[in-house]
Amino acid sequence: MSRRVSVGTRGSTLALTQTNLVVSALQAIHVGVDFTTHVIHTQGDWNQKASLQSIGGQGAFVGEIEAALLRGEIDLAVHSLKDMPAAERPGLALHATLQREDPRDVLISRAGVPLSQLPANARVGTGSARRIAQLRQLRPDLDIADIRGNVDTRLRKLDVGDYDAIVLASAGLLRLGLHERVTQYFSIQDMIPAPGQGILAVQTRSDNDWLNEIVTAIVDRPTQIAARAERAFLARLGAGCQLPVAAHATTDEAINSLTLRTLLGSDDGLSVVRDVATAPLNQAEVLGARMAEGALRRMETAW
Repeated sequence: MSRRVSVGTRGSTLALTQTNLVVSALQAIHVGVDFTTHVIHTQGDWNQKASLQSIGGQGAFVGEIEAALLRGEIDLAVHSLKDMPAAERPGLALHATLQREDPRDVLISRAGVPLSQLPANARVGTGSARRIAQLRQLRPDLDIADIRGNVDTRLRKLDVGDYDAIVLASAGLLRLGLHERVTQYFSIQDMIPAPGQGILAVQTRSDNDWLNEIVTAIVDRPTQIAARAERAFLARLGAGCQLPVAAHATTDEAINSLTLRTLLGSDDGLSVVRDVATAPLNQAEVLGARMAEGALRRMETAW
């Protein structure tokens, strides 16, 4: 008799696609386990009118799923790591799984032109304070407007003319097979990604030793190290931080090196501080925290 594992996820096409990637990887290793998917609707899914920041930021996509996990209604949950709040929920364990997908942000424009060729005062859709701050550095003239909804909804709003362009994550488009819609890939230097962007996270209950052990088999070490550095930067800024925050780490195991690139912006997104630093691989959390402290000091001076 096979063991049963209930997997919680959001109900969007992207969330289900990502969950299937994780379940397939687990199923390939643990053939005697029966994984079943359960859709859970989060506040971020059903409240499409309010801005993301007003309903708790990225954490709006995970609260109900974490609660179901703690109640034992599901055994594990699959998330986009960039949706996870900085403060980890007591009683739950977080695993960075599979190899990271392309972490870059992309521009999709109706006219098929890159950011530099958009007309003056072009209307660009994004709900991310991080993207807004960096877009303003690249093109101060843009009319940046809030946009909500899943990938298909945002593309539809673009196609009907609500926006001249939108900014999305490359990873989601690749997983959905929509990469042909991309007009421009932003470089990591021009548009530093969100902490955890492109990484699939699996959450389990901390006391479920058996499940934590089987999930470990699909943890990708370089991805996990990068995630630790990026989330340490986010965590040191404070769980309630609503400022524009970006962090992206790369690893080089051959020389035992981790490089972290970060950004912290002001409330209005008009001022930003950027930094890049390196450390040994086993200093991921230390590097992230140290760079956050430096960013906070520099922002205090700038303000």
